[in-house]
Amino acid sequence: MKNVMLIIKEQFDNIGIIRRVSKYEERATYQSHYLGLMWQFLNPLIQIGIYYLIFGIGVNGGRNVNGVPFIVWMLIGIIVWFFVNSSLLGGSNSIYHKVGMVSKMKFPVSILPSINMMSNIVSYWWMMVILMGVMFFFGVYPTIFWFQYIYYFICMIMFLFAMGILNSTITILIRDYHIMLQSILRLLFYISGPIWDVETRSFPDWLVNLFQINPIYYFIDGFRDTFLSRQWFWEKPTLSLIFWGIISIILILGSHIHMKFRARFVDYI
Repeated sequence: MKNVMLIIKEQFDNIGIIRRVSKYEERATYQSHYLGLMWQFLNPLIQIGIYYLIFGIGVNGGRNVNGVPFIVWMLIGIIVWFFVNSSLLGGSNSIYHKVGMVSKMKFPVSILPSINMMSNIVSYWWMMVILMGVMFFFGVYPTIFWFQYIYYFICMIMFLFAMGILNSTITILIRDYHIMLQSILRLLFYISGPIWDVETRSFPDWLVNLFQINPIYYFIDGFRDTFLSRQWFWEKPTLSLIFWGIISIILILGSHIHMKFRARFVDYI
């Protein structure tokens, strides 16, 4: 736990650096493009249109999901998935790409996954604005359930933070890990619930229960519980305990490996 507390302290001590560097990386990524930062909004919007045509109209036939228009149901999950996917992939490579720079500057390498996550969150907020507009258009309005958005947002950030520390460290030690992570995420896209409801599919009960243990499924389904006013997070205590247990294990393991090897990151590269 000592390593976990140290790494968390480093995030808070360097919050100003995280914000400034993330803004710089946003501009640097799109500075040579005519539309610039607008691509943070346009790129996921185009992908959403493609997924809706394939899964909403093609596979689902435009039918509602539990009485909710498919586009609303899908947007809640797919927006979260875009943010999670880009943060996991970018976070896993964050130390590898920047360790040379960090070795010449005075800030801890543990903040690099957080910088990547912060740079991705701008696109996430833009897409959330679109989601609000679509929900209001289809008559989905705020209720008291929406207050628990804060809880599930914290769940998502803690998951990405824990995975960022673990993935970025393993990528330094085993370079093939990043390629393997890309393949794993392609699989997780179909079993984490962003584009279809695994509970209504013809899967065996034991397989559905296994899918629900997936941390990404937990907070995607939680965001749907929130915006669609279905239930409170404390109404599923077992899944909540499993989620926080998995996050704790990942964070402890990732912090331990990170602190053990980070003095030699440059040597491994």
